[in-house]
Amino acid sequence: MLVDTHCHLDFNDFEDDFEEMLQRARESGVTAMLNAGNNIGEIDKQLEISEKYPFIYTAAGVHPHNAAEYPNVKAEDFIKYCGHKKVVAIGECGLDYYYDYSPKDLQIRVLREQIKAAQETGLPLIIHNRESDEDMAAVLGEEYAKKPFSGVIHCFSSSREFAEFALSIGFYLSASGMITFNKSNDIRDIFADVPPDRLLVETDAPYLAPVPVRGKRNESSFVKYTAEKLAQIKDISFDELAEITSNNFYRLFRKASDKGRYAF
Repeated sequence: MLVDTHCHLDFNDFEDDFEEMLQRARESGVTAMLNAGNNIGEIDKQLEISEKYPFIYTAAGVHPHNAAEYPNVKAEDFIKYCGHKKVVAIGECGLDYYYDYSPKDLQIRVLREQIKAAQETGLPLIIHNRESDEDMAAVLGEEYAKKPFSGVIHCFSSSREFAEFALSIGFYLSASGMITFNKSNDIRDIFADVPPDRLLVETDAPYLAPVPVRGKRNESSFVKYTAEKLAQIKDISFDELAEITSNNFYRLFRKASDKGRYAF
């Protein structure tokens, strides 16, 4: 039993073998998937997938790369989709100062609107944070002080200081294929100290395929490799890690029904 807590199933990368990809996921023990949003203007494509497959959930969001496309977006633009039974989260949203595809001030504004949506609906946030720890902690801290909200730092690759901050406001940390990379010792050391009840695993498919399939198109079946490495880091069995992270998924994304996994 595994949940791929962050993937992008509506991307064109999967259009040629979507059903086969799902079958491989099933054979690898994946029981549910969360299709993270990048572009609120294309959420209908996400919802079409989630409505067809009971075990696939979705999130409504604008990725920081796309923030420049939505300079006037409001919290209401996300909230209006949150009544859909398969929309279980807001995001992915956040800050990315590595690529800087959108102006920083605009990234922050769009992030704040999505935080407001999470505050209003009670749905958790899926946070993207790359080389923006200081601003991210400031924004999350300021908004959390106004009204608490829950969420996950997806594909965690930040500092120990930021990890401690995220945990202090009740956030979860999600391990991606990055924890299997040779040069990721610092990230592995941080995950070694993350409380078990705050752990999630993900693929971020089609990106960041883990060792031993690094360099290939990532897909949900590969989450097993990340889970195996995380179990090793936590010094527990694979089955225990799978149960812990799956239970954590349903605890955080409360709107998701664990019954969906039995309809695979």
